[in-house]
Amino acid sequence: MSLPDSDRELVTAELGRDPTSTEAALFENLWSEHCAYRSSRPLLSAFSSEGDQVVVGPGDDAAVVRLPDNDGESDSETYVTMGIESHNHPSYVDPYDGAATGVGGIVRDTLSMGAYPIALTDSLYFGGFDREHTRYLLDGVVEGIADYGNAIGVPTVGGSVEFHDDYEGNPLVNVACVGLVDEERLVTAEAQAAGNKLVLVGNATGRDGLGGASFASEDLAEDAETEDRPAVQVGDPYSEKLLIEANEDLIDAGLIQSARDLGAAGLGGASSELVAKGGFGARIDLDRVHQREPNMNPLEIVLAESQERMCYEVRPEDVDAVADIAERYDLGCSVIGEVSEGNYVCRFNSETVVDVPPEFLADGAPMNDLDSVEPTQPEPDRPDVDVESAFEAVVSAPNTASKRWVYRQYDHEVGARTALLPGDDAAVLAIREAGTGLTISAGAVPAWTDCAPYDGARAVALENATNLAAKGATPLAAVDCLNGGNPEKPDVYGGFKGIVDGLADMCRDLSVPVVGGNVSLYNDSVAGPIPPTPTLAMVGAKEGYDAPPAAFDGEGTVLLVGDESDALGGSELLAQVGGSDRFPTLPENASDVVTTLASVADADPTLAVHDVSNGGLAVALAEMVTAESGADVAVEDPVALFEETPGRAIVETTDPDAVEEAFDGVAPVTTLGEATEDGTLSLSVDGTKLAVDAETIASLRDVLATELD
Repeated sequence: MSLPDSDRELVTAELGRDPTSTEAALFENLWSEHCAYRSSRPLLSAFSSEGDQVVVGPGDDAAVVRLPDNDGESDSETYVTMGIESHNHPSYVDPYDGAATGVGGIVRDTLSMGAYPIALTDSLYFGGFDREHTRYLLDGVVEGIADYGNAIGVPTVGGSVEFHDDYEGNPLVNVACVGLVDEERLVTAEAQAAGNKLVLVGNATGRDGLGGASFASEDLAEDAETEDRPAVQVGDPYSEKLLIEANEDLIDAGLIQSARDLGAAGLGGASSELVAKGGFGARIDLDRVHQREPNMNPLEIVLAESQERMCYEVRPEDVDAVADIAERYDLGCSVIGEVSEGNYVCRFNSETVVDVPPEFLADGAPMNDLDSVEPTQPEPDRPDVDVESAFEAVVSAPNTASKRWVYRQYDHEVGARTALLPGDDAAVLAIREAGTGLTISAGAVPAWTDCAPYDGARAVALENATNLAAKGATPLAAVDCLNGGNPEKPDVYGGFKGIVDGLADMCRDLSVPVVGGNVSLYNDSVAGPIPPTPTLAMVGAKEGYDAPPAAFDGEGTVLLVGDESDALGGSELLAQVGGSDRFPTLPENASDVVTTLASVADADPTLAVHDVSNGGLAVALAEMVTAESGADVAVEDPVALFEETPGRAIVETTDPDAVEEAFDGVAPVTTLGEATEDGTLSLSVDGTKLAVDAETIASLRDVLATELD
């Protein structure tokens, strides 16, 4: 680890002396791109984070949003917490532990707000599925998420899996967590009073994960899988489960004044940010930190990113009670210091090794002023399309194929809240405390943002909102994970700027506050930069927990609602057969479309609703066919079958006139045909007729399981 010369000069000027070796390492990590957002923070003001439902916005370990109360019986408001994190570089070096500790970290962010974690989503991005290395990474990442999430008893209820050649040297693992808390139990990461004790609870501190924040802030080298392995943390889900339950007891007993989980930059990051946020300092004795390994030096103790650890602010009179609860759960517990006035000070062997202004350490990193080049869209060069072969290629493509192989490895029903299982447009959780259904959608489509960063990111936001609306919910709030390559390259930074602005603009149009998030840059390797990837995790709310399925019922009329486009840019069709095109035009009244779709989805005559996205109508229709239900439909031309304009949905209804009336003046409604009970998709496209039965469709769509089992 090495503090850059320009930063060292600033630190020296502020301190009036050269920094100690521990201080220099602490500044390097806390001023890294991963922690300080030096290249992205100037762009993030584009997001709107306010709303009546927002209780805690950006800047804490997780955001907090107020749920509508549909039962009228609760004496206390019900809140949900939302957080999202990336563990990209670690998951390339060590896919199992990299992904597992990503889950552990985002769950502890939830704990630090006083919340109980109730659901996870995972949005995963890999290189070409035909490559052996991709399958190795996919297998390890999914196993890591499954083993950790299943062991701690938090269901993984949704997410996405995407394949794109430009992730070959740098996969992305983005994990979101939703928690549940009420107004009486809510805590934050802001220190409350000088004299309160700082208590470290959880696993012992070892040497794993040293320099993890710095490692996450640079391009992956060719030998990263061997040379950077020490920067990857090792998880222990069984200790995390104990920590979850101990945290509940601590919150129940009112023993916690503030909290922060130990993630990037370890103890130094968590404790300095906690006191700086409250306008305080700290005095910490590093010798008191319970350690797993002998002879650790102060730099290692301060910066190790050993997992399953929390830093709590505790009143002096409550320290013994905290220690008793920790002992009950067989967790380590150390009173490592106290909140103070003045500087952030760490001592080791009776010597002062850190003595710095906390605000300067936590928030003093200078921002980068980087050049950007605005990306251009490709010129149209459409191929001639044979409908039958194109249908088979698109429906069986890894990006549009069933992700059952992934989510069947997750326990998605533990906790007894999951009302709609993975494989649908969005998950639905039963929040019985408020009589409210909480819907969750997460993901991005890199083909869209690779083609057109700004419009592609707008489409990602609209796609997630449409997923919620298809289950009868209106969007409530969102968190984002903004992934990009090396920002020092003007074309890369231009693409990253495009996804920030696009996501911000569409979320604003939808009246969805972006209440928190994460930035991961330097996702660049010898293979080149990743596509700009704006993962969005969005939650919505509805009265009750029932939702229309995505599968045909067989008894209704099949309608397409929403504006179509004649552009194929970013589509799976072009990825399969070649060619290029501009990105589709998005609706100008996106908010009205989403609100109307949610209302229609909740109407009694509605039998099924499924959004149209990756693969267009071809994939959406195929996904709705079951062994007992199908459809006989007609589409005007091949472009209409394969274009991927978001904000559209297929609705099966027994009252098509009511759907047309609801969308009058909002969006067009097209009658595609009728649902059937023969388990076959009968499709007519400009004179070409296809008939594909459910068994054939299932075989086409099961490519991941076929290749990986």
